[in-house]
Amino acid sequence: MVAATDNPYLAHMEQSGALDGFIPRKVSGKQVLEAMDHPTNPFTGKKYSPQYKTILEQRKALPVFKQMADFYKMYNKSQFVVMEGETGSGKTTQIPQYAIYGDLPHMKNKQIACTQPRRVAAMSVAKRVADEMDVKLGEEVGYSIRFEDCTSSKTILKYMTDGMLLREAMHDNTLSRYSTLVLDEAHERTLATDILMGLLKDIAKRRPDLKIVVMSATLDAAKFQSYFNSAPLLKVPGRTFPVETFYTPEPEPDYLEAAIRTVLMIHRDEEPGDVLVFLTGEEEIEDACRKISIEADQLLSTSSLVGPLKCVPLYSSLPPQQQQRIFDPPPPPLTPNGPPGRKVVISTNIAETSLTIDGIVYVIDPGFSKQKIYNPRIRVESLLVSPISKASAQQRAGRAGRTRPGKCFRLYTESSFVKELEDQTYPEILRSNLASVVLELKKLGVDDLVHFDYMDPPAPETVIRALELLNYLAAFDDEGNLTPLGEIMAEFPLDPQLAKMLISSPEFKCSNEILSIAAMLSVPNPFLRPHNQRKEADDARAQFTHPEGDHLTLLNLYHGYKSSSDPNSWCWKNYVANRAMAQADNVRNQLKRTMERFDLDLVSIDHKHKDYFKNIRMAVTTGYFMQVAHKEREKGVYTTRDGQIVGLHPSCGLDSSPEWVLYNEVDRNINLIDKSEWSTRESNPVPLADT
Repeated sequence: MVAATDNPYLAHMEQSGALDGFIPRKVSGKQVLEAMDHPTNPFTGKKYSPQYKTILEQRKALPVFKQMADFYKMYNKSQFVVMEGETGSGKTTQIPQYAIYGDLPHMKNKQIACTQPRRVAAMSVAKRVADEMDVKLGEEVGYSIRFEDCTSSKTILKYMTDGMLLREAMHDNTLSRYSTLVLDEAHERTLATDILMGLLKDIAKRRPDLKIVVMSATLDAAKFQSYFNSAPLLKVPGRTFPVETFYTPEPEPDYLEAAIRTVLMIHRDEEPGDVLVFLTGEEEIEDACRKISIEADQLLSTSSLVGPLKCVPLYSSLPPQQQQRIFDPPPPPLTPNGPPGRKVVISTNIAETSLTIDGIVYVIDPGFSKQKIYNPRIRVESLLVSPISKASAQQRAGRAGRTRPGKCFRLYTESSFVKELEDQTYPEILRSNLASVVLELKKLGVDDLVHFDYMDPPAPETVIRALELLNYLAAFDDEGNLTPLGEIMAEFPLDPQLAKMLISSPEFKCSNEILSIAAMLSVPNPFLRPHNQRKEADDARAQFTHPEGDHLTLLNLYHGYKSSSDPNSWCWKNYVANRAMAQADNVRNQLKRTMERFDLDLVSIDHKHKDYFKNIRMAVTTGYFMQVAHKEREKGVYTTRDGQIVGLHPSCGLDSSPEWVLYNEVDRNINLIDKSEWSTRESNPVPLADT
């Protein structure tokens, strides 16, 4: 035992405490096990609750628990640790907790951070870990995502999106508040994670006290070890049963219908067990839920051999309370001793590695996901439905074997799996618009963008396009240096065009309105359009539609929401997503605080003034003047400045076909006959004569 007088970290603690004898970075697995079994919570000073003991027994059954001693041996000796563990091994919830015991950050006024690629995972995992540590969410354990911070001065473990940690580095270039950083889901190779890895290698040279753990479900371990200075590798096996894989004999012409058909086949013919279906987005998922529920109800009414079926959707824009429904039990039998119920979770690739759902026995994998693809030649970033990688397919199949032997139904041929799917998902940095990243890197003090320590360097053309755009926006000067305007733009957690629009708005006396528009553009689509009430929803939307453009429609919608005395019933009556509007209100308040920090005036003119709407359109144009299209002779057809043929999106509110339009984004949807249809969203007539 080490006396408190010998260890300054423990000078204020009682000898009988759970952490008695702990010396940071010299802790053993045996010590931590004893501390976990101690009756007193060392982080609150209170007695552990009965729930803690129950959850602790569950934690001890996790594969990662058996390798606690191995983790501490590596963690204590090395600055970097690379960890490979299958989904369900417990690494996301347990390793950051092990780091707390091994590092005692609260004794040094430091924190542990664990990054996640997705907001959903950061929030849900933080909640689970708070329960495991027997503390209140937002106190000792919290989370931080864009426009939402659930932490306090007590926080010692913070789950956060990788983008949030990147933004913190702008103001603290050594990330001095952290003693250990855990980068989770590194195999997803998001833009922010790739940039973070390069930054952390540099920070580690200046901060030898900083520990960095890189974790992944599927990893090119040798590549990551080499990148992180020959870091030691800890492999954690999964807790899976055998999974039988089935392929289709021929390619499926419509994977959505095939997925629905397969769910019903499983429900009718297979043993009890829950089903996980992977689809690409909200619209597909809601459509599948609706159709499966109808078919399952019909099946239930005609057969006594099947039980009730409950469909549960899961996608990132779903409210957190609804996301938690994926953990609900399946419905009970309709009659005593009747066929058991079945739960069907229909999810995006969130459920691939970020979240673990017990009870899944059957997985349906159509083989697609949505990915951002950027074409630097035409300056267009599109969200495309693309084939997944072999690594993703294996991850999906593994979800079926969590609690007992399972089955995976792949809705593609075995030949397609072997010959057509890439081994790993293409890193985001190789297929994304880099304007935001280049701006952030410059703000972080990285001047040599070409020789930055990327794990996979982006194409030079993509970097050049990003530099060009930032120069056009006046964020960079002609020598590529950050301008005073660029310094401010980098402070906004927005795309550069949106930030420029916001910063320029006081000049046009419409910063209050542009704040509202920017907030509305930063949240999911607020307009609801239920399948069986589309006419009513379209009629409700029409009352907010502005003939001069979709940006003004969003402004009308926000004003309507804020003018209501009862926002909940107002949203319900007008087919508007209440959560999206509340989120927009929160985003607006945060953006407003950033504007106030830089003394940017919050101004408006009377909405009846003749220049009211013109000024708003001119402010929008300051950010998006590169994204304009000119009308062609053919009706409804426009050509962008880079020569792409586009059409107005069906939801666009323009009541005419103006000579020029400005657009926020381009959607590219590939139809079944493999032709491309391009359309503009958030369109506005361009006030060229006024600029």
